[in-house]
Amino acid sequence: MSHGGHGHTHDGTEGPGHTHGPPQQQMMPPPPQMDPLIQAALDEQFQAVPLSVQGDARDQAVCAKHSLEVCTDCGLNFAELNVFTKLIAQSNEIAIPPPPNVVHPNRSQAVQKTKEEGNTAYKQKNWLQAINFYNMSANIAASRNPWEPSALVRDEMAIVICNRSAAFAAAEDYVSALVDADVVIQLKRPWSKGHFRKAKALVGLQRYEEARDAVMLGLQFEPDSAEMLAFKKEIEDQIEAQAAAARSPKSASAPTLA
Repeated sequence: MSHGGHGHTHDGTEGPGHTHGPPQQQMMPPPPQMDPLIQAALDEQFQAVPLSVQGDARDQAVCAKHSLEVCTDCGLNFAELNVFTKLIAQSNEIAIPPPPNVVHPNRSQAVQKTKEEGNTAYKQKNWLQAINFYNMSANIAASRNPWEPSALVRDEMAIVICNRSAAFAAAEDYVSALVDADVVIQLKRPWSKGHFRKAKALVGLQRYEEARDAVMLGLQFEPDSAEMLAFKKEIEDQIEAQAAAARSPKSASAPTLA
């Protein structure tokens, strides 16, 4: 996706060495081993309970011998256990999370798909549609479950919001572009693209000194970026032109003829 004359690629793969393929599911560490002494004590105290499970939903424990929830002959009482089981089964709000760091593949695909649709709309110069797709992609990324890797969420959000900042700037909504750029920097400060987007928005607002500062900060993280260096030169030329215009004497107005 091109911006100006800098050959900037806006395809969701910004940044050197930054890849955005399908996230890899992390290998789970092996479960901790039980202390042999504790395991021996548990085995010694363990007593099997003769029960069977009944009901259409297989959610009622009863005495295996007499099929009773409360069996005085066997000394068994499953009433409290069955109430607790039914409460869990009837509640849609009780979610049992999977092991930590498990990535939801469908959500990853949805984030990528809507982002790419936004990129396509951007290339077609349909700024509003691009912004809407980026909104959708950001919302999907932000809705990840709490147990999913936070680094993945930050990466997804940073890329999508960075692209949205470019779309806002193209639509000449420079304030929104600046807000998005600041969000990108908060999410991923060492990524020079966020600082580049901030500089672009500030130039649109004609705040050239601040734009130069933003570029200089970005160059600290990527000092050899040709894109950033070229844009820095453009900003400095603009600052010099403004200064020269301020130094030049204003031409006297012609006298009014009678």
